[in-house]
Amino acid sequence: MSNYIDPERDQFEAFKRLPRDKPIMMLNLLRFRDKAAYDDGRKSTGAEAYGAYGRESASVFRRVGGEIVWRGTPEVMLIGPGEKQWDLAFVARYPTAGAFLEMVTDPDYQVAVKHRQAAVLDSRLIRMTEAGEGDGFAG
Repeated sequence: MSNYIDPERDQFEAFKRLPRDKPIMMLNLLRFRDKAAYDDGRKSTGAEAYGAYGRESASVFRRVGGEIVWRGTPEVMLIGPGEKQWDLAFVARYPTAGAFLEMVTDPDYQVAVKHRQAAVLDSRLIRMTEAGEGDGFAG
């Protein structure tokens, strides 16, 4: 089983090649470790470590204009591998892709992200553009 915590270089480069001046939504799917994996050996659950990440990165997230537009606790995988479980799902909106890049390269964020890395067993982060509302599934 492959676990994904941080973007691979080619994935990050693909992100940076897309337009940076338009709003984006980031779908986050997260599975936490039972016990956080801190390099310094501190004791915490994955959920507690992710909470520390949220608290320490919040000021940078807000400063770049980020907002959580939806958050939920997954209950059952209706379509997809049944063994894949997520502890948290949310959608973050950024005013531009450039704002997201500003956040992840900010020195204060770089300090806070150690908590995310310690907390997360597996994750997916999917960049999306807004497609507008419509009457049907296809828009």
